[in-house]
Amino acid sequence: MDIHVNGNQVSLETNEHTIVTLLQSQGFEQFKGLAVAINEQIVPRNQWETTLLQSNDQVLIITATQGG
Repeated sequence: MDIHVNGNQVSLETNEHTIVTLLQSQGFEQFKGLAVAINEQIVPRNQWETTLLQSNDQVLIITATQGG
């Protein structure tokens, strides 16, 4: 299954990926400071473990940073 993550095409081996498994496969070990949108819709963190990704989804992962 192919999806797009932050504008880059990503191929996933199975069709049973959730937001959590995607984040883990992308190297995120901690989820603090992250926000995720699928097809321009923000997904609440309490739904990350149950939201299944679909082929051709556009996923945006936003990382909060500190600065001034």
